[in-house]
Amino acid sequence: MLLLALDTATPAVTVALHDGTDVIASSSQVDARRHGELLLPAVDRLLAEAGRRLDAVTAIVVGIGPGPYTGLRVGLMTADTFGLALGVPVHGLCTLDGLAYASDIDGPFVVATDARRKEVYWARYADSRTRVTEPAVDRPADIAEQVAGLPAVGAGALLYPDTFPSAHEPEHVSAAALASLAAERLAAGEELPAPRPLYLRRPDAQVPKNYKVVTPK
Repeated sequence: MLLLALDTATPAVTVALHDGTDVIASSSQVDARRHGELLLPAVDRLLAEAGRRLDAVTAIVVGIGPGPYTGLRVGLMTADTFGLALGVPVHGLCTLDGLAYASDIDGPFVVATDARRKEVYWARYADSRTRVTEPAVDRPADIAEQVAGLPAVGAGALLYPDTFPSAHEPEHVSAAALASLAAERLAAGEELPAPRPLYLRRPDAQVPKNYKVVTPK
């Protein structure tokens, strides 16, 4: 097994290789505006560092969000393209699940990432491997009662200490955590889902309300 994992659902452009036992190489760069520019060079660099060829990859793992439309689609399209070119399966994992797994918290907690517009993408967990609510997008003040008293991880939690007073790192997801979680689930015989994006809301770019279609006479 050689898993190539990647995620662009947060400001982190993160890539990892996992051989079924351990992470053998990983890379993360935080730059919310350069997902498309940074992702492929990171993959090339990682393969060279690990001394592996792209055609040795047996499966792709990609974070499916929730996240902003523009950043998220970079990772999803790249994963699909690799899968088609290599003829290997592409598995999708919730980005919040990767953050939860990396936290290694043994007990109820919350994962929250920055959704912009003074909102967070969030979900509750029973432990680092078990999500108990569907991912959602809300204003922190609107979920304060639901998360009261719970530890929290993620950039969204760190941004709003009034709602998440017990927030701590990891701030962004790592592909190493996604790869390790995927390898663990595959080894247990689980069938991982196809990569369907979790956008949770419409793209920021919209057609102007007074837009007029001009057609030739």
